[in-house]
Amino acid sequence: MKFDRIYTLKEIAGIVGAELVGNESHEVRGINEIHMVEPGDLTFVDHPKYYDKALNSDATTILINKRVDCPEGKALLISEDPFAGYVKLVKKFRAFQPATATISPSAQIGEGTVIQPTAFVGNNVKIGKNCIIHSNVSIYDHVIIGDDVIIHANSVLGADAYYFQRKPEGYRKLESCGNVVIGNRVEIGAVCTIDKGVSGNTIIDEGTKMDNHCQVGHDTYIGKNCLIGSHAAIAGVTRIEDDVIIWGRVAINKDIVIKKGAIILATSAVDKTIEGGGKVYFGAPAEEARKKWREMAAIRQLPELLKKLK
Repeated sequence: MKFDRIYTLKEIAGIVGAELVGNESHEVRGINEIHMVEPGDLTFVDHPKYYDKALNSDATTILINKRVDCPEGKALLISEDPFAGYVKLVKKFRAFQPATATISPSAQIGEGTVIQPTAFVGNNVKIGKNCIIHSNVSIYDHVIIGDDVIIHANSVLGADAYYFQRKPEGYRKLESCGNVVIGNRVEIGAVCTIDKGVSGNTIIDEGTKMDNHCQVGHDTYIGKNCLIGSHAAIAGVTRIEDDVIIWGRVAINKDIVIKKGAIILATSAVDKTIEGGGKVYFGAPAEEARKKWREMAAIRQLPELLKKLK
């Protein structure tokens, strides 16, 4: 998420309540997760396992809970609780705004778009031309929707990321300040949920079609002209490239890539990056379908083979 203006390191330190290391006038342009940072961003780290990754990332400001050498060209904010500091920034720069109307006065709605009764459109939403938004759809704040999009009843766009930190007293929520972006000619079935990014965008690119009861996790990218069957569950920070076909009840793990043109058969579970180019996958864990079917056929022969060995 980018800030409304450029802030100095001193200003951000004051908001977070952290000790600064570096030039007080060092520029901070926004906040972002480690896998999405770019120059000008602030990111946080609170575990030794990820110190090097954060310090060597593209982020130019690091909120950290240990005194370390500051990399050249960067700045540090030292805090006992970077997680809490990051949440403070989210709540300041993208605080929750209660709705004052079913369709927010700040929403921008394109020519020819139809919004059916009982749909909700939040603050600062942008919807393109010639869309159909069916009844009971909820479109949370800041969602961006392209042209010729159809969203069927009871779907939710822009709910918070499912992202928690475990502590002895329970779970702390990492507040979301990201977004959902829907490309042109996308169709989203009934009762689908698409979570916003923690600090960046969850994107469904143009021409993709989703069946009913699909879940898309935070910061996931789904490419162009994909087909996604009902009850698909796609975890956060996943990348699905163009022309992928995902059939019903497929589960896809986080932080993996489904490459262009891959086909995943129904009820499969994908736990690692898979190749595309028209290859077909099946099973849990998913493997190339022909290989999986041969394995299943061999397993069915085991009882007879065991009998012969007696």
